[in-house]
Amino acid sequence: MANASGISRIFLRKSVGQIQAEHEHGELKRTLGALNLVLLGIGCIIGTGIFVLTGRAAAQYSGPAIMVSFVITGVLCALVALCYAELASALPVSGSAYSYTYASMGEGAAWVMGLLLLLEYGLAASTVSVGWSGYFVSLMKDLGWIIPPELTAAPGVAIKDVAGHVVGTGVVNLPSIIVIALVTLLLVRGVSESATVNNIIVAIKLTVVIAFIAIGSRYVNAAHWSPLVPPQIPAPPAGTPMDMWHQIGRALVAVITGDNSTKYGVGGVIHGAAIIFFAYLGFEAVSTAGAESRNPAKDMPIGILGALIICTALYIATSAVLVGIVPYSQLDVPAPIALATDMMGLKWFSALVKIGAIAGLSSVMLVLLYGQTRIFYTMSRDGLLPRSLATVHPRFRTPWINTIIVGVVAMGAAGFLSLDALSDLSNVGSLAAFALVCITVIYLRVSEPNLTRPFRTPLFPVVPILGAIMCLILLLSLMSTPATRKFFLIYLVAGIVIYFLYGIRMSALGRGIIVRGHEAEPMELPSTDE
Repeated sequence: MANASGISRIFLRKSVGQIQAEHEHGELKRTLGALNLVLLGIGCIIGTGIFVLTGRAAAQYSGPAIMVSFVITGVLCALVALCYAELASALPVSGSAYSYTYASMGEGAAWVMGLLLLLEYGLAASTVSVGWSGYFVSLMKDLGWIIPPELTAAPGVAIKDVAGHVVGTGVVNLPSIIVIALVTLLLVRGVSESATVNNIIVAIKLTVVIAFIAIGSRYVNAAHWSPLVPPQIPAPPAGTPMDMWHQIGRALVAVITGDNSTKYGVGGVIHGAAIIFFAYLGFEAVSTAGAESRNPAKDMPIGILGALIICTALYIATSAVLVGIVPYSQLDVPAPIALATDMMGLKWFSALVKIGAIAGLSSVMLVLLYGQTRIFYTMSRDGLLPRSLATVHPRFRTPWINTIIVGVVAMGAAGFLSLDALSDLSNVGSLAAFALVCITVIYLRVSEPNLTRPFRTPLFPVVPILGAIMCLILLLSLMSTPATRKFFLIYLVAGIVIYFLYGIRMSALGRGIIVRGHEAEPMELPSTDE
């Protein structure tokens, strides 16, 4: 493949053997076991999706049927997780879906996957910071410290009080910028010694969620669950068949044709599923730790599927309690669970939930920004990005230039983009990436039938095909928003131009260079063994 030229360059593939050789010659310490990976996944999954976006999805689209939306999205993520588990066990590398795509569809597709993962990880961290800001502002208010509303939201975003009244518009989300900056500094200094702190944060987050379910269930008003699926707004024309299958069919047609003018009804439940898809993004982050796993063939599937199953059960229970306490129409606020605890009248519990959410969201930002730096590191090693992105700080032994760049971009997005825009764009990148992962499983089954697969996706090819189709349906639902569609298309075009101007010329594979390790040693994941 040395010195490949022309359009054929974009189809150059890393062989599976080469990727496995890179893993064998890697410099990363293999310290993570199955429990470590499950905790890593839970630590990343439980975050803004449940603490923030549940309220938005219920108020704007699903109503009390937000519980059904979580089931739909959980089923989709299970399909995708099974595909990830197969790839992660067969190709235990640090680049995650980027490396998987490189081995199947070639360098051009791998570059596009890298662009999608930047949306998934980089903007997801910004989205989480906006949720963190909402809970922080609420806690400070309880302590008597009022932060000017204009400094707690992106430009032009309406700021609402507990009753849902608009009290102002944002100028910049200053708390979001500050917390991203602090997390970035922590990553520059290194997080390998923070295993105990990471474990404590995950324990606090799980305790808060379980306590909210247990205590909040006593305050549930079952009348708030009825009707489970509120009537469609605007109502369908008179005489339109409204049985379940007709509603599902109409909802899918609306998604495919880009008609996003309605809320509630079955269409709202489907669109709500697309919104809360963000709540599940953490399970994919487990796959970025493949190079640090002691026994990836066994531990990676357990980590991915174990974290997903535990969090799905917690999500459904949490959303049921939330819409049972607060009427769904009032939940479109940055901190819906804080609103629910305030309505309980238990000040001590409300403060506990807010502190737990703040701590939990902090750990999510840490893992997401870490994952993004790891992907940039892998792309830099492959020559598709400048080698400076893998430069290691002489004292902290972390890829500090890479980390600072990712942090600055995340800070800008957190301060000046709305929660709606951030979550939609992050979801678009994730859904497109997940669809490619499902397709990669199919491709490798055909092109590499003899590849050792310690874990095999069951019911092949039904599972990856259904996963890809469901991802595309939810992707079309989000792309029906003009602003999201325009940004996403411009972003992809700009990224592809950069590839042809830089990446295709500097590609290590295209120049016949085989990478076996790298002089830059990236930081280690926080271990949970200690």
